[in-house]
Amino acid sequence: MKRLISILFSGTVPRNYWVLFSTGTIEAWCLISFLQYRRRTMDYTRREFIGMVSAAAALTGVACGAEESGGSADALAGDDPLGVRPDFPVVSEGIYLNSPYITPSPRQAIEAAQAFLEAKARDPISLGNMLGETTAARQKYAQLIGASEAEVSMLFATSDGENVVTRALDLKQGDNVVIDDLHYTTTYVLYSHLRKTRGIDLRIVKNKDGAATPEAFAELVDDRTRLISVSWISHVNGYHHDLKALADLAHAHNAYLYADSIQGTGMVTLDAGATGIDFFTSGTYKWLLGGYGVAPFYVREELMDLITPDRLGGLSVANELENHEFELHSDARKHIYATLGFGSVFQLSAALDYLLKVGVENIERHTVALAHRIHQGLTDQGYRVNTPAGNRSAIVAFWHDKEVEKVKAAMESARIKFSFREDNTQIRVGPALFNNGSEIDRFLEVTGSLA
Repeated sequence: MKRLISILFSGTVPRNYWVLFSTGTIEAWCLISFLQYRRRTMDYTRREFIGMVSAAAALTGVACGAEESGGSADALAGDDPLGVRPDFPVVSEGIYLNSPYITPSPRQAIEAAQAFLEAKARDPISLGNMLGETTAARQKYAQLIGASEAEVSMLFATSDGENVVTRALDLKQGDNVVIDDLHYTTTYVLYSHLRKTRGIDLRIVKNKDGAATPEAFAELVDDRTRLISVSWISHVNGYHHDLKALADLAHAHNAYLYADSIQGTGMVTLDAGATGIDFFTSGTYKWLLGGYGVAPFYVREELMDLITPDRLGGLSVANELENHEFELHSDARKHIYATLGFGSVFQLSAALDYLLKVGVENIERHTVALAHRIHQGLTDQGYRVNTPAGNRSAIVAFWHDKEVEKVKAAMESARIKFSFREDNTQIRVGPALFNNGSEIDRFLEVTGSLA
């Protein structure tokens, strides 16, 4: 295919323009319509656009692209395989590989939050409508994780869920909880406190080469184990815990499995029912593409009566009876006891729409492949990688022995965002749905220059 020879623009925003390609004896005109995004109206995604153009091109035997790229449609697809980059303003700021820390939101989610704030100034949304949006968000989240709406509540932060669970289990002296050294700091704070105040036995699995396998957990689990707790995808190195195997292990000893899922939900696929996991919670400012102050909380339906609320309020009530008596919700809604951060709920609801449209299975396929590319590149450059090879997540962590300021300068020069970890001895990166192979190649060029 020869290069694009003309694009006609109408105004400052392209709306209807013709693209002419020549393939020797065959010329094809592809009509391309862009609809300017308006509030509450989705424009064509890159993926939809490529699909329309490709379909038209197929009729004439040529391939057309959404924009001039100096190459084939394959090259364009490689630049934005999920068709999402136009929705993420962060891509214009450089190479953002810091999604394990905070994942940028798409403009659709940001505009939902902005619309909520604008309404607060001009025509505040009623409580009924805000609760209705909360229900919608719970339904969408349930669809995302393979659960029922009745199993999903809304808390305020990831750590809320584990606190609710441990209080409901009423842990006593002699009970043990098994975690690993890839867990998040908050978990250590919680169980250290319970060890001091309740006399529980806290058992910690030591990772080996970045992995904490079910077999390693089995060595510490016994019939006094009440709970196994893991970070589904570890923030330390992205290690993907086998939830099904851990749930089976816990249940074989009449124990339960809890997961902090903030680093996994929205990045990799999950079927909560199929795994047998009992409880998990996820904040929404990472791979769920949302904001702060709201965290979906999952409780397996069979355990709903076991996990009693640790606090109550007006929103816990299903029915108001006579003489100031109340009947609480019997499903997961009983854990919603007070006014939520509704702006974040609206943002989350829009973000979930976005994730469901793109498809987490597509996001996983794309981002995990990029992570494997990073892993292989770093290994070839001689770095010691803390993430196991072939790991099913988008997070990669590796050791470096360079001066911190030198690393910072090199990354800043390339406009790459990342995180230092473990007292600056490790670097952690994580490609998200909007990243592409060219950005990974640039990152590896920088690490190669530092090796």
